[in-house]
Amino acid sequence: MSAEFFIMLLNPGIGALLAAAFLMLWLNQRDKLYILFATAAYAMTALAFFLQDVAFQYIASPLPGNAERFFSNTGFLLSGWFLVMAVLGRFELRPSYWLLATVSLIALASLAWFMLVQPSVAGRVLSINAALGLMMLMIVVKTAPVPNKHLADRILLWITILATANSLVRPVLILWLAGDLNNANDFQHSLYWTTVQFTQPLISVAFALTLMVAIAMDLIGQLRHEARTDKLSGLLNRGGFEAAAEALLKRGRAGSSLPVCLIIADLDHFKQINDTFGHSVGDAVIGLFGRHIAAMTSDKMIAGRIGGEEFAVLLPGHEIQAARLFAESLRACPWGYWSGMLPGGLTPSVSIGVCAAWPGADLYSLMRNADEALYDAKRAGRDQVRLFGIKPSPAPSMTAAISRIRVKS
Repeated sequence: MSAEFFIMLLNPGIGALLAAAFLMLWLNQRDKLYILFATAAYAMTALAFFLQDVAFQYIASPLPGNAERFFSNTGFLLSGWFLVMAVLGRFELRPSYWLLATVSLIALASLAWFMLVQPSVAGRVLSINAALGLMMLMIVVKTAPVPNKHLADRILLWITILATANSLVRPVLILWLAGDLNNANDFQHSLYWTTVQFTQPLISVAFALTLMVAIAMDLIGQLRHEARTDKLSGLLNRGGFEAAAEALLKRGRAGSSLPVCLIIADLDHFKQINDTFGHSVGDAVIGLFGRHIAAMTSDKMIAGRIGGEEFAVLLPGHEIQAARLFAESLRACPWGYWSGMLPGGLTPSVSIGVCAAWPGADLYSLMRNADEALYDAKRAGRDQVRLFGIKPSPAPSMTAAISRIRVKS
């Protein structure tokens, strides 16, 4: 076989290898449908190039009037569909299916016209490339405004812009430089097809590798999140909480003049709940209270489960009394709302300790002080909030209240 035959295998081979790589990724992350679409895109690209460059040239006899080109170019259009669905699916965006269908139908109609009615190789080239370029342009338009893209996603955007130019600009430029492609039999030897054999593998590999890196970065981020998250409560675990809290306090030392407060909450009589109702009910109580904390906290707060039945919330920029009000809202957990999830007669309660400090304080000092306030709440009868360093004001007696009324009168 000639060297040209092996060159013609380059694009089908690369497409098949990339399709296999994406398939293996999807088999391990089946919840990410966009990876399966990427698999289909590269598999369809491999099939289309194989039909166009190998099957119809070296294996099977071409159909009359180069009609085999209709099948291979339909494959290229389907590959574009799947690629759009893959990239937009990664960003949880929906393609404009009506636009994809319209562009594809116009391209196929133009292809049939330039094959059967007014034969023109240049017309066929421009029809299919224009459709593929518009598909890539849809990706650019829809993903460019997406905020907080990490580096791999930004690189992917620029590669998509390059792919758009490769489909819309390169064919026009090559036809302008080399003239019309009048002889379909010499198509595989034309300057246009030489540039296809050079640019298509580069863009395909760059696109696939960047998308794979983005998938890998997502997986690493997911693993990091799982390593820092308590599965039962949905909050940070102790290690995750301490790391996030230390980072916040470190930023505070760098110049913030606002106070910071720490809340430590402990479920009352939790061992008794486990012993009486079973550990599954205890787990449900932890999960529900974690859900309550997550609903009450803002993005600037840091919340975590730091022990068996102990929780912590760091509140930056809060005075002690504001933190106390927030702690009371945590204590008033709506257990009755979840009564169907708990045994009858079980109404858990929470004791909470609160402490405050100015920038420069370390986390362990805060936790020690909040713990001391928590023990005060436990000693005082549980189901209440105590502030570190501040003694609760005793409720006025009935005699004193009557005396004040008499004085006023």
